[in-house]
Amino acid sequence: MLDPFWLLVAVIVLALIFDFTNGWHDTANAIATVVGTRTLSPWTAILMAAVLNLAGAFFSEAVAKTIGKDIVDPTNITMIVLISALLAVIVWNIITVMLGLPTSSSHALIGSLVGSVMAYKGPAVLKAEGLIMILVALLISPVLGALAGAGLIKLIRFLFSDTPRSKVKRIFRPLQILSSGFMAFSHGAADAQKAMGIIVMALVASGYQTEMDVPAWVKISAGVAMGLGTAMGGRKIIHTIGSRLSRLETPQGFSAETGAGLLLAAVAKIGIPVSTTHTITGSIIGVGAAERIRSVRWSVATKIIYAWVLTLPGTALMGFVFYLALKVLEN
Repeated sequence: MLDPFWLLVAVIVLALIFDFTNGWHDTANAIATVVGTRTLSPWTAILMAAVLNLAGAFFSEAVAKTIGKDIVDPTNITMIVLISALLAVIVWNIITVMLGLPTSSSHALIGSLVGSVMAYKGPAVLKAEGLIMILVALLISPVLGALAGAGLIKLIRFLFSDTPRSKVKRIFRPLQILSSGFMAFSHGAADAQKAMGIIVMALVASGYQTEMDVPAWVKISAGVAMGLGTAMGGRKIIHTIGSRLSRLETPQGFSAETGAGLLLAAVAKIGIPVSTTHTITGSIIGVGAAERIRSVRWSVATKIIYAWVLTLPGTALMGFVFYLALKVLEN
């Protein structure tokens, strides 16, 4: 049997690698619209997002606690279970970012964790109430994002109905930079906590702490890992969300980012882990559809939805298989 200390170290390292791939995968969530409208250059936008992702990691730890205790009791898992789940979600993130598919790292993490736990002890140790709450939140987040984005662009069009379109675009150019920064901050607040939750779960499971509190070093390391991943910039996904999904101008970009950012900041503070990818994609679709239904490229949206549907079962299967392959290390 491997040394428990080094297994814990392996979980922490893999959790930070997951956080890095999450940032790399989800760069588009914060900056796709500001790049798509050509308000900022890709590299300027990526640098801004990386810094604000890091800042957002310190906003709250409520989501980390939810991930750490509401899916499965940490006392009912092993380090190999967590290692299997993290390997599955890392592989999934790398594959989808290379393909340019804006799938959910949240869905992927939860699916892979459920799969590895199922392979270890079956469904009995999973917490049904917590899982249902998380899954419902993940499912309705794109709908809420769409409603928020559509509502904001309708309000803007009403308030500026007598203003020339070219002037409206100029007015919202600097505002879109602010909204993109807010979205990056909200993304860090929501998503960096997911790696924190896994690390704290590992610390509790291995007996190094008894409470689900997030130590300062965990917040710092998770924030830095996500910021570095964001700095890598998932260019293909940026292009898919920012240019291929819907044609955006600065008012639409502002509406999509502000609507999604407000929703993500709220749920991060409450402690509900939702998908930032689904939320901003839903918001962009909502803005596009509110302007003109045909402005949304529904063929692209359909491919994204297919990828969303495949994420949970796909990562659950991968987590299950990884555990079966690695369980010999527990003997």
